[in-house]
Amino acid sequence: MNIKIELLKEHSKKQTMAVVKYIGDDKNRFDELMKLFLSDNYRVGQRAAWVVVFASEKHPHLIKPYFKTMLLNLDKPVHDAVKRNTLRILQNFAIPKSLHSLAIKQCFLMITPDQPIAVKVFAMTVLANIAKSHPELNNELAFQIERQLPFASPGFISRAKKVLKFIRID
Repeated sequence: MNIKIELLKEHSKKQTMAVVKYIGDDKNRFDELMKLFLSDNYRVGQRAAWVVVFASEKHPHLIKPYFKTMLLNLDKPVHDAVKRNTLRILQNFAIPKSLHSLAIKQCFLMITPDQPIAVKVFAMTVLANIAKSHPELNNELAFQIERQLPFASPGFISRAKKVLKFIRID
């Protein structure tokens, strides 16, 4: 299977799951997928994003070596799907301490009002998880969340309440 061709063929859950199945627990195939996800090709990155989420859920050991690369990729002009799914993945893992400062920087950039709601809510969760080890982040995170609440969508408000409760600031 040519992963790139399959990604571009159709954007559906059925196609996504077919590619996930093909990749399986194969490191080389996963590496090929990650090259596509992290590529400068806007459409390919978008299409690869969903596959990366499902593949990393099934085989978490395959994604862990990519944490730093994924965080650095957020500095590029990438499709919102790449941002959203990078943060969706990272919210479910313990990010190594050596990457905390990079993750904190990137996530605070991702919770600005101009970002899409899903990007912001996943970034909030990543920051809340890191704040367990760095409680000095709690006040800044709470400030960034609370300043957006008056204008926020129901999805943002729902996640914001959970995060504020999690970091023990209400």
